[in-house]
Amino acid sequence: MYLVQIARLAPEKTMLTADLKLMIDTDTLTPQAESRLLEFTGSELFVRTFREGMDMVEQTAAYLDGAGRDDSQKLSRSDALVYASNSMRLTTRLMQVASWLLVQRALKEGEITSVEARQDKYRLVAEKRPEAGLSFSELAKDANALPAVLVDLMAQSEQLYERIVRLDRSLYGSIAAQTGNTVADQINRLEAAFGKTARA
Repeated sequence: MYLVQIARLAPEKTMLTADLKLMIDTDTLTPQAESRLLEFTGSELFVRTFREGMDMVEQTAAYLDGAGRDDSQKLSRSDALVYASNSMRLTTRLMQVASWLLVQRALKEGEITSVEARQDKYRLVAEKRPEAGLSFSELAKDANALPAVLVDLMAQSEQLYERIVRLDRSLYGSIAAQTGNTVADQINRLEAAFGKTARA
């Protein structure tokens, strides 16, 4: 599982691919912005945030590969589809959180430069909320249909994701989202693909 693979990266150094080296942006941060960025990656706040993110990745992977499988098998067909959609969203969200954290650690350890770290593809954007048009009763119905552990993980991961989005904006500034290359877009594309499969 992807989350298990990402969790195993936590104690190791993040290695750059040749492709990444070839895609270095020529723009540079201002001295003040770069200093602030390096100060953050060397701070206790980053250490705590990194550990929190990786702990959640490990916790989620353990649940989805363990007790979550049993929980999903107890659901009705329609509820199982809701479970699959939300677990996929949870997994994708945490994969992107872990990726962001690993990039910051690579910057801290001198494996990449600040120019590489600020590439658009590493930026996080606020997720589109598919529940925006749903009534409270419909949201409550979905929550009641899902295992409590999954609902709790979804809530925790959303809070973590939003906090890291704010950090990303603060450290790198507001960068225009690139169509087809942002976290939210990847999640929406996955959910759209899943929806088509479920209706087939």
